[in-house]
Amino acid sequence: MSKISVLFGGASFEHEISIVSAISLKKVLGERIGYFFFLDGGHTLYLIPADKMQAKTFATGEYKQCKQLEWILGGVGYRGLFGSKRLSDVGVVLSLIHGGDGEDGIISSVLAFYKIPFIAPRVAACALSFNKILTKNYAAHIGVKTLPYEHYRYGDEVCPSFVYPFIIKPATLGSSIGVSVVEKQDDMEYALDCAFGYDREILIEPFYKGVREYNLAGYKNAQGEIVFSMVEEPKKTELLSFDDKYLDFSRTTQATQATISQELESALQDAFRRIYGDLFEGALIRCDFFVIDDEIYLNEINPIPGSLAHYLFENFGQHITALAQALPKSKPINITYNYVQKIRAAKGK
Repeated sequence: MSKISVLFGGASFEHEISIVSAISLKKVLGERIGYFFFLDGGHTLYLIPADKMQAKTFATGEYKQCKQLEWILGGVGYRGLFGSKRLSDVGVVLSLIHGGDGEDGIISSVLAFYKIPFIAPRVAACALSFNKILTKNYAAHIGVKTLPYEHYRYGDEVCPSFVYPFIIKPATLGSSIGVSVVEKQDDMEYALDCAFGYDREILIEPFYKGVREYNLAGYKNAQGEIVFSMVEEPKKTELLSFDDKYLDFSRTTQATQATISQELESALQDAFRRIYGDLFEGALIRCDFFVIDDEIYLNEINPIPGSLAHYLFENFGQHITALAQALPKSKPINITYNYVQKIRAAKGK
């Protein structure tokens, strides 16, 4: 099959995480990647040579010397002396744009509009997973438990009913950006300033210390079966910081299977299967679960996990190849203009 083209960057608070994620994936997939497409904060698209895929290229602005690209029907091109030229063998575009532009559905809309095959959640899946409140509503609909929460908008009087400690999160950000644990009343003002500094909507949840957390990734193959990763129990402090997640995205080593019962693993897989459903076809996602008093709770859906959670799979390249061969296909719409012709005929023109 054609090689994979990796798309990363974007106008997002997680822009730098996306860069680190792409550099890490290069080490994992190697020659399977044909092109690296970098979308800068101004939405200019660049072709980054493989040997330039290093932090210095982006930290110094050196990427601006690389070839500029443009979206064209069915692929990607660049302006030549005699008009646009198409890049050959772009293949399937794998989106590693975390946060805004990527996980909010914007880039999925662009790729779908230009009929470019891509690995990422489709627009509806992005809408539900990018917003934590919508995620909770979706989980409730499919019978997956989530923690109780309260939802506030900017300008609301925030009066949580939860006892301390509780956690305050922006509704639409990942990587622990804008997230705070409130231990006492004196922590509230700072926590609210942090969260509302990134989003006009927040949610507040009870914070459980020492909770067991498990990560599980997966995708749907061409046979319609969910392919699961191993289950990981991440080693972490009470709350992962931005830097913790930044470093986690850059790892290239294999995770360790959690020491859990077959019953719990099957229950986690069942919850994942219900979450993935038909909605996330064409994407590899990671779900983070809590287990509290032997009950499973969805913490969050990572629709484009850092380096696509390669560390949870063996032979990750084979899984990406399998996913690239199982992308959903949209049905063509037959436009006939019959109605317009009838109007024209009725008017005698």
